[in-house]
Amino acid sequence: MTEDHNREKDLLIVMRKVLANIIKDTTPAHRDLKHPLSDNTIQDVRTCLGLISNRERELADIAGIQPEKPYYTDEKPSAEVVSINKISKLKKED
Repeated sequence: MTEDHNREKDLLIVMRKVLANIIKDTTPAHRDLKHPLSDNTIQDVRTCLGLISNRERELADIAGIQPEKPYYTDEKPSAEVVSINKISKLKKED
């Protein structure tokens, strides 16, 4: 990744964090309360977050970084770790 891409990535991260903090700070404590931001502003923030996400994905593709997939801690891993001792015992049995 070039220096320009690194700076752009850092800028996108900061922008995403600032927007997320604005959302956290302005979201009412209860659903019954009216949100202080207008519906148009909320939609614009969503659009901005979507654009940031898309550009982060493009930069990751340019850098050859595989997209990260979220997972649950109780989710079964796709690979299983096998100890070397267990492998040597299996060979001796053959």
